Amino acid sequence: MSSFAALSHCPRSRAYYDKKRAEGKTHRQAIAALSRQRLNVLWACIRAKTPYQTKQPRSAEVALCELA
Repeated sequence: MSSFAALSHCPRSRAYYDKKRAEGKTHRQAIAALSRQRLNVLWACIRAKTPYQTKQPRSAEVALCELA
């Protein structure tokens, strides 16, 4: 469910999903890849005992967000 929500609200997740779809993956495969990526980030936060912090968007990402 986290991956489905991320598709709507997180430009980086949407870009990753779209990249996987462009590689020829099915919807289920792309969602599974996105879920795995999100799980890896969560595990890294738990292991390092640090809260999750998003990176500052680069200027190109900001421009893409403004177009949406």
